[in-house]
Amino acid sequence: VQKYGAEFRKNPVGTGPFRFKIWKEGVKMVFVKNPRYFESEHGRRLPLLDAVAISFLADRQSAFLEFVKGRLDFLSGIDPGYKDELLTRQGQLNPKYKDRIRLLSEPYLNTEYLGILVDTSMPAARNSPLRDIRIRQALSYGCDRVKMIRFLRNNLGTPGLQGVIPPGMPGFDSAHIRYPYNPEKARQLLKSAGYPDGKGMAPITLTTTSDYIDLAKFFQSQLAELGIRLVIDMNQPAAVREMKAQAKLEFFRASWIADYPDAESYLSLFYSPNFCPGGPNYTHFSNPDFDELYKMSMSIPRLDDRIPLYKAMDSLIMSQAPVVILYYDKVLRFTRNNINGLGTNPMNLLDLKRVVKE
Repeated sequence: VQKYGAEFRKNPVGTGPFRFKIWKEGVKMVFVKNPRYFESEHGRRLPLLDAVAISFLADRQSAFLEFVKGRLDFLSGIDPGYKDELLTRQGQLNPKYKDRIRLLSEPYLNTEYLGILVDTSMPAARNSPLRDIRIRQALSYGCDRVKMIRFLRNNLGTPGLQGVIPPGMPGFDSAHIRYPYNPEKARQLLKSAGYPDGKGMAPITLTTTSDYIDLAKFFQSQLAELGIRLVIDMNQPAAVREMKAQAKLEFFRASWIADYPDAESYLSLFYSPNFCPGGPNYTHFSNPDFDELYKMSMSIPRLDDRIPLYKAMDSLIMSQAPVVILYYDKVLRFTRNNINGLGTNPMNLLDLKRVVKE
């Protein structure tokens, strides 16, 4: 840092399998094999690739076209703009690409949700209909997640019918369906809150980005059937992140990818001392019973002994409904057929040490 000053970011130092070579910002980055890397496998020194070139393409549609033309070897994730071209309705690779492309997939430790600011001391929540727990619960009962996954995600993902802890993570409670699609139950809750068929309720504003506009519109149409007016406020990703971190959003789309393979990573989103902007509690959810269970779980070393507390915390969160769980994601990786050894993992970490390009 002393040597390079402000340019130290362009002169990284590391001990990984690849080392920095070229970076033309916004265009391309190149890493080359690190000859001093310590790992070997089956008598071969890792990594197996000579170099890795990363292209920066702001438009995902352009990235898809470059991939299909064979100019890119690897594409991560799916975009609404080309999902029906690459995937069948059942989430399988379109047969016309099988001679060129390989699809790798597995459950992803990523929960996609809609967050609700429940702290009425904040201006954004002070007059919101969502300050009433019955309205929040009605939102969850009124969303057909199975239909959403089938038509918007080509069945890639698991409908978010349980809690914030995703499948594959110890603490996930598969036995309890928290909010099955039940529009009649949603209408009963609206009526008990004083808004029969949504009459008299102020509009609710959902803030999202263009990448998730299809999900937002689907949710909007679902709530319209209940008489709830949902206004979609589309913003740039950086603006959404900033407003969410400052607790300025009444209702927002978000997701949480595990930082480490323990349910505490998800439950930390609802711990009172983690209120944003100092922490990741973007909903400002606060419950003394939850906080006590959270602190208790942190003092228990054995995972098996923590799991009952994790499930109890997850259940408590869902009963208070500071979030609407949409779905549990899947890792999706597309490669050219001449790429081998990539594999997948539940945290979607990109490990290129064993990759071979034939």
